[in-house]
Amino acid sequence: MTEPHFRPRTAALIPAAGSGTRLGRGPKAFVEVGGLSLLARSVACLSPYVDEVLVALPAGMALPDGVQAQPISGGDTRQASVLALLRATNADVVLIHDAARPFLPARVIREVAAAAWEVGAATAALPVADTLVQAKEGNDWGTLTPRESLWAVQTPQGFRRAALLAAHEAAQREGHAATDDAGLIARLGQRVALIPGDARLFKVTTPGDLALAEAVAAVWDKGV
Repeated sequence: MTEPHFRPRTAALIPAAGSGTRLGRGPKAFVEVGGLSLLARSVACLSPYVDEVLVALPAGMALPDGVQAQPISGGDTRQASVLALLRATNADVVLIHDAARPFLPARVIREVAAAAWEVGAATAALPVADTLVQAKEGNDWGTLTPRESLWAVQTPQGFRRAALLAAHEAAQREGHAATDDAGLIARLGQRVALIPGDARLFKVTTPGDLALAEAVAAVWDKGV
């Protein structure tokens, strides 16, 4: 008798406890674009493709109305929030996603999740298209950096939960700070697959990004 095909249980984990100081409009995940918060948009993109969505929130804050997710209290840093999220789920695969990247195509979710289970770790990323230069003192033109092998990392980043939990706990023991979960895995010598991301997966960080997001939302919400 053929064994039934095993489907790993998958959770989307969204660390949304940041203050959003650069945007200057309170907790960034709660900022609205096209009538919906960045968090609500991210959850709506992820929900159809995972078994559960967990969100780490700032102390004293609740999920916006209509957001179907499990809230937990976030930590003082993004790294602490991700560790708390990892400890709050028993999923086989976790997708770590920044709420500030609200335009998340289904193709990217599926490919990152599949690679995470097969390889152990994967991240959405895009090959760098711009000319890169290392500035001299005073922000003068300095040394050109070849871009051929450079990728800009996006989210979601996907992992076998056990591997990422071990990487976070090792970093905590050793006092190693990081802003990138894939970097914690690579730090232990483990492979991280690069999955082609999407130009629409830009991160809303500055007022200029917010203006761009409003323009994208007008098209995204029409399903174009």
